[in-house]
Amino acid sequence: MPGMVLFGRRWAIASDDLVFPGVFELFVRVLWWVGILTLYLVHRGKLDCPGGVLLSSYLIVLIILLAVIICTVSAIVCVSMKGTICNPGPRKSMPKLLYVRLALFLPEMVWASLGAAWIEDGFQCDRTVGNGIIATVVVRTQTWCPATLRPGSLFSTSSRTASGTPRSLTRWSAVPQGPPSCRSRTTDYDLVGGDQLNCHFGSILQTTGLQYRDFIHVSFHDKVYELPFLVALDHRKESVVVAVRGTMSLQDILTDLSAESEPLDLECEVQDCWAHKGISQAARYVYRRLINDGILSQAFSIAPEYRLVVVGHSLGAGAAALLSIMLRTPYPRVRCYAFSPPRGLLSKSLYEYSKTFIVSLVLGKDVIPRLSVANLEDLKRRILRVIAHCNKPKYKILLRGCWYELFGGHPEDLPTELDGGDLTQPLLGERSLLAHGSPAYSFSSDSPLGSPTKYPHLYPPGRIIHLEEVGTSRRFSCYAAAQYSVKWSHESEFSKILIGPKMLTDHMPDILMRALDSVVSGRAACVSCPTQGGSSVDVA
Repeated sequence: MPGMVLFGRRWAIASDDLVFPGVFELFVRVLWWVGILTLYLVHRGKLDCPGGVLLSSYLIVLIILLAVIICTVSAIVCVSMKGTICNPGPRKSMPKLLYVRLALFLPEMVWASLGAAWIEDGFQCDRTVGNGIIATVVVRTQTWCPATLRPGSLFSTSSRTASGTPRSLTRWSAVPQGPPSCRSRTTDYDLVGGDQLNCHFGSILQTTGLQYRDFIHVSFHDKVYELPFLVALDHRKESVVVAVRGTMSLQDILTDLSAESEPLDLECEVQDCWAHKGISQAARYVYRRLINDGILSQAFSIAPEYRLVVVGHSLGAGAAALLSIMLRTPYPRVRCYAFSPPRGLLSKSLYEYSKTFIVSLVLGKDVIPRLSVANLEDLKRRILRVIAHCNKPKYKILLRGCWYELFGGHPEDLPTELDGGDLTQPLLGERSLLAHGSPAYSFSSDSPLGSPTKYPHLYPPGRIIHLEEVGTSRRFSCYAAAQYSVKWSHESEFSKILIGPKMLTDHMPDILMRALDSVVSGRAACVSCPTQGGSSVDVA
């Protein structure tokens, strides 16, 4: 739906974007018109004061002017409801209506100015009528920029996981708020970066419940391809825990966006080792710090019998998974728990290799474990198919979406997938892509990207535990504890991006932690789930 052309310029709003703002303005105008009409009919017998004839004429013209504006706005709303997203033909009269609406601004401003001048000169008529004129001037001032013409836009705490790892370490991607008090002290651990008062580290202490002596190394150093991480001792589970932070800064976003693939040089019998470039660079940085700087050697010199556990969330989960693959040779007992990792991470061979020592946890319709370059292209094609073949106007689609969000239930029979057929009505930039044969776009190909070396099909790490909320159609259940089902899932279940109201919130660390709390408290931990393919992963 291209933007409307007014005054020789294409604007950011389309002709079917004016339904809701138009209805809002219509509601205000009708209330205003009814109020002025009632004021005139009730008090017209009291307008025999000095200047009463002029005041009566003012109200009559105001009533007529408001009626014309109401009719014009009603026509704008009715025309904006016509057609579909890809069929703006029934709305071709919209520019003319908007020109008429704009032309009505001039008499509206003139009449508001006359009302303001009349009030300023004082009046001797009925006080109620005077107050009505004042209200008229004020309301008109607020509606000079009508809604129909305003561009708008449309479209981690205590306890432990099933792994025994301090659960708060897995939510380090969301740095907690500062603790009640921050203090500086002589540290007996390695601390890189952070603030001068050690408030950042104090937040970690308060969130995890660990002691100073439990930390071996804490790094807040944050650059592109260089993520913050920490190394701590979990004495309860006898583990050396490496926790990698997720996306929290612009530098981290740039690391995420480096979505090209690059080969990994690993000391293992795995062929075709490819991974997400930005995340693999971040994992190499942490690996060099752990090995070359002797951080892990220091940790295991303190607790030589402990095993190595690597955890992370989101970007940190992807880096933790690749880091555990790199550490697999020197530390064969390494285990990785990746919370909400990105999908576009590992090649097929590395994905199969990682199943024996990596476990990923995914909540609901979380978009990140379904996110990859190939899946984004697939989502774009599916959206274009639906838009091109949709026979519903935009306002109905938005209303049904709001109804589903507020009251739940099942979406009505609107098209979400189309079997076969090409896109017959390309939109905006898609027309030029098809015409010029862009190598980055292929509508019918299973692989939408023209360079398989640069963008091969990538997979999430390890075996996947999927937590799904039971009874997701409920709304307004703020005080009802959510219940979750838990199962082992195949990576193919995350091969498409799902659009839903929780696709972003399911990725948040606090939401994931509440879901894990519910699972653990309900004694539904995944240690009782059957394994797939005969592989065995120690998740206890």
